[in-house]
This record gives sequence, structure tokens and C-alpha cells, in this order.
Amino acid sequence: MSILELKNIRKSFDNKVVLDGIDLTVDQGEVVSILGPSGSGKSTLLNIMAGLEKPTKGSVWIAGKNGTQFSEKQWALFRQRNIGFVFQSYNLMPTQTAIENVAMPLMFKGVNKRTRTKEAIHMLKAVGLASRMMHRPTQMSGGQQQRVGIARAFVAKPKIVFADEPTGNLDSKTSRGVMEIMVRMAKRYHETLIIVTHDVNIAKYADRIINLHDGSIVSDEPNQSIVTLENEQKEPASAAVNE
Repeated sequence: MSILELKNIRKSFDNKVVLDGIDLTVDQGEVVSILGPSGSGKSTLLNIMAGLEKPTKGSVWIAGKNGTQFSEKQWALFRQRNIGFVFQSYNLMPTQTAIENVAMPLMFKGVNKRTRTKEAIHMLKAVGLASRMMHRPTQMSGGQQQRVGIARAFVAKPKIVFADEPTGNLDSKTSRGVMEIMVRMAKRYHETLIIVTHDVNIAKYADRIINLHDGSIVSDEPNQSIVTLENEQKEPASAAVNE
């Protein structure tokens, strides 16, 4: 069953075409990478899928609803209830602990403090941060901060998680650990994960690789993810990310 469908998406800025005739369908539970060099339009495409930008032309259907007809308020509410984000620069609140950062999406959904703290602790343990729960971002490495970001993205059980260059600020070893954790989380909860990246090695973690070039899809192929079904049931390899 499709969770996201883009129909003839076109986006222009100052008469410059950034996206040109994008047709794309993503099923519930798929792990998809959108691969392309800088300037290919991949971040703009992510923003349109998440309702952060409006297309110049075309429609966005998400969870059975025509997002193109949403107001900004409706999009904000939809994102709050259905979408998680993992950012390149982590976007954590610097004055808050790991628990408080992870619990934030649940606070916005009106979940009581006791329950959201319990859920945040559970998610932090799942990403291998049991010993860092009371630490603030400045007391953690980049890999640890990104694992907090992953826990935050998944804590509210969203339908879709968007990851925008999630390893862009990490070294290669830490990147592998972070990607393994994120993909396993998506598979464990049968949630759709859409990864935007310029790195072909990161794209290989997905079950499907979409190549974007000059605003157009040039290929859309299935891929055997590095995270296989056989090892999906294991606990995330926290040792792969620097403690």
C-alpha cells in the first residue's frame, strides 16, 4: 500500500527549474534513498514530500490525503502526527538532556510526562545510549547526537521518517553505525524511511535507490540493503558508533 505519491511535480525558483516532472510512489515500510549530487534537487524534493515547500505544479498524496490542498496549519499538524525527521546537523535542543530531546515529539502530541519519559528511555536504550540519557548535546560526540536524533524521529511511531544527509557531519565508521541503527529501526516498526544523500555508500543501505540528476529521476532500482533481513532482528550495533 502506498504511503506517498508524487504526481508530475515541478518546482521553479526565479524561472529556474529545480524539479521537472517528478512521478514517484513509495510504499508503507519501504526504505528508499534519493541519491544525487549537490544541486540535483534532492533536498527540494524532500521538502515538497514533507510539506515544507509547495510545488509549482503537481500534487503530493500522503497517507491517502492530498497534501497539495493542505494549509500551512494542516501540514504542521500532519507532520506533528505522522512524520519524523533526522537532520544532518542533529538539531537538538542544547540546554536539554537526551531524554528531554527525544521526548519532545510526544510532548507536542499531548502525551503526559511520565509516559513520554518512559518512551524516550526505551528509544535511547534501543539506539545504544543507555549511559548517555542525562547528557546534553555538548557532552556527546557527533555519532551520539545523531543517535539521539534517530530516537527522537522514531519515538512517536510516525508513518514516515525523512533523513536529510543524516551522516554528512560524521566520519565513515560512525556513519556506518548510524545508518545501521536507523534502517533497523525503520524495519523493526515497519515505518517508511526516505534518505536523501549524495553518497552512494549511504544509498546502499536502502531497499530502493532513486537517482536524481538536474531535477529529474534518471533511474529507480531495487537494491539489496546492506542491512539484511537476517540481521534485522539483532539489537543495533551501538559499538559501531563511538561512545
